[in-house]
Amino acid sequence: PAELEPSTKAYTQVDEDDMGMTYAELEAFGRLRQQQRCGPLSMFQQLVFAWGPGTERNLTPQQVAEKVKRFFFYYAINRHKMTTLTPAYHAETYSPDDNRHDLRQFLYNSRWTVPFERIDRLAAELTAADDDDHFD
Repeated sequence: PAELEPSTKAYTQVDEDDMGMTYAELEAFGRLRQQQRCGPLSMFQQLVFAWGPGTERNLTPQQVAEKVKRFFFYYAINRHKMTTLTPAYHAETYSPDDNRHDLRQFLYNSRWTVPFERIDRLAAELTAADDDDHFD
């Protein structure tokens, strides 16, 4: 996604359309992944309550699940590219930007089989529970 394409009179490239997610969503995903160290399941659990039924976004659990799974798929297939960054100039002996000390995993299975299955199961449970609430 987000590859450069030639613009024509009939077509103008829009990054958000190419990526399938908005920049606001990317920011939320990035903050949860980086700052709160969320993986696929914990990110889904947080976002389903932030974006799910009854919220301003009012997304279904399945819609939230698809967004989280899409993010982690592309994260997995692109994470290795971060290892090719050239070292930055550091005038101090310590810098949080010194990528030589970035020991995070960089090769992932892009299928995320177990976490994605758990997300799907939890989304189905939440949907069933929400449906049950409407019949009371």
